[in-house]
Amino acid sequence: MTSAFRLVEITTENVEDACRLSVRPDQRNLVQPVAQSLALAYAFGERAWPRLVTDGEEIVGFLMAFVGVPFDADPPGVTRAGLWRLNVAADHQGRGVGRFAVDRVAQELRRRGWGLLTTSWHVAENGPEPFYRRLGFRVTGELVEGEVVGELDLGGGAPA
Repeated sequence: MTSAFRLVEITTENVEDACRLSVRPDQRNLVQPVAQSLALAYAFGERAWPRLVTDGEEIVGFLMAFVGVPFDADPPGVTRAGLWRLNVAADHQGRGVGRFAVDRVAQELRRRGWGLLTTSWHVAENGPEPFYRRLGFRVTGELVEGEVVGELDLGGGAPA
């Protein structure tokens, strides 16, 4: 399966199209809409890293990473980096969009000197846990806002 996936920044030209991206109806309770994620990105400034995933000119996904954000888990006040949001368009799931997105977040975090990629997910019948486990995430035993926390070892440590 050959694809032309790439990451692009959110701009004035593509923001409205980005906000129209929709996951499957049975997943809408598991991930926030892109518009809400973009509002958080605005509020968190440089600590948020939102990007669109495109296949050619078509928007097929959205991701948002976080870098150096206090993570509300035990131990309190720990600063982490990872994947904050991942939305894959309903009609593009199962084509490698999510795997591509997680890989690009991992590359960006490695570039910034991070050794772990953290994310969290809702446990549900149609939830993303099997996807994250296939990518190598391990469950930490922590919960954040009712979501399971997982980590992926990127090889290395957190920035000094």
